[in-house]
Amino acid sequence: MKMGVIGYGRRIRNMLAEIRKADTDCRVVAITDVRNDEIRAADPSLKDVAFYEDYRLMLTENKLDGLLIGTRCSMHATIAVDVLPYGIPLFLEKPVATRMEDLVRLKSVADSTNTPVVVSFPLRTAPIVQLAKEIVNSGRIGSVEHVQAINNVPYGGVYYHHWYRDENETGGLFLQKATHDFDYIQYLLGERKPVRICAVTSKQIFKGDKPAGLKCRDCDERDTCPESMYRVHRAAHETPAGEYCCFAVDTGNEDSSSAIIQYDTGMHVAYSQNFVVRHRAGTRSCRLIGFRGTLEFDFYTNRITVHLHHTKRVETHQIGDDGEHFGGDAVLARNFIEVMRGTAVSLSPLQSGLDSALLCLKARESARTHTFQEVKWD
Repeated sequence: MKMGVIGYGRRIRNMLAEIRKADTDCRVVAITDVRNDEIRAADPSLKDVAFYEDYRLMLTENKLDGLLIGTRCSMHATIAVDVLPYGIPLFLEKPVATRMEDLVRLKSVADSTNTPVVVSFPLRTAPIVQLAKEIVNSGRIGSVEHVQAINNVPYGGVYYHHWYRDENETGGLFLQKATHDFDYIQYLLGERKPVRICAVTSKQIFKGDKPAGLKCRDCDERDTCPESMYRVHRAAHETPAGEYCCFAVDTGNEDSSSAIIQYDTGMHVAYSQNFVVRHRAGTRSCRLIGFRGTLEFDFYTNRITVHLHHTKRVETHQIGDDGEHFGGDAVLARNFIEVMRGTAVSLSPLQSGLDSALLCLKARESARTHTFQEVKWD
């Protein structure tokens, strides 16, 4: 399998490593990136790879079996709109769009092409979610009629110290994090559809009066600030990947947000995310509640617990540690290889990416306007 890459960033490099682990015959033959010279100089293994300034030229000059888009978030939809008509199997990083107008254009192009797409939603393919799906489908807890989900992110500093602090690039933290959670919840719920959403965001911690553009290494509190990237990385003898001050006037992104989603059956989902917690305070967990029982799981502990309401019996399932994104990356990598070969359909199709992005954009709009938002294509 010959693959081309548009945006050779860390996330796509991780996925390429998973793809090569699954099949060593898969190789990158062409790359388009704004940092072509830097990438080529840093990685001698790419010496035979062709580098392009224009991805359209890359697509016309190479017969590719697969294409991966890993640019910054604001460009995902624009590039996907351009490349889908080529018919090359596509691995598309999330979020699939950060603006409503881009999402609508992407949906329109997707509806008019049959290009297979694997969206980067590894949580839905993680073994723990697969087992939860199996239990839900078995009817052991009855029909799921309420969902409570939490994502307290212990590595949240990445959204304030790095380029992710720029909301023009990320689209906000619903699109960065909740897009995964909304997707796996929808996957577990099956055919039920969200019809309206309300949401709030808060920025209570990562704000302040430090100068715009300030970096930790230039701050007079660099040795004492608990969030100082300079202090943390110096202690670990590492070079900071990003070190902007998270208490500066230009620090973007909310530091917590919550949403309530109502579905067409009348049931609702309560979701909350937080980016202030650290270390063992982190959790990514979900409770699915039915009349017969409650199923709860936590990605960080890899454990599922099933409470059977009318027997007082509690069942516990422990999942092994299966790698990046709780084992979901490896599953997505194998699936993309099969999609490139034409032997399987996508486990994470573009429609799922569109649905999740729509929900996130409606949540963002709800928080901005303090209104309920109908979940529909305007």
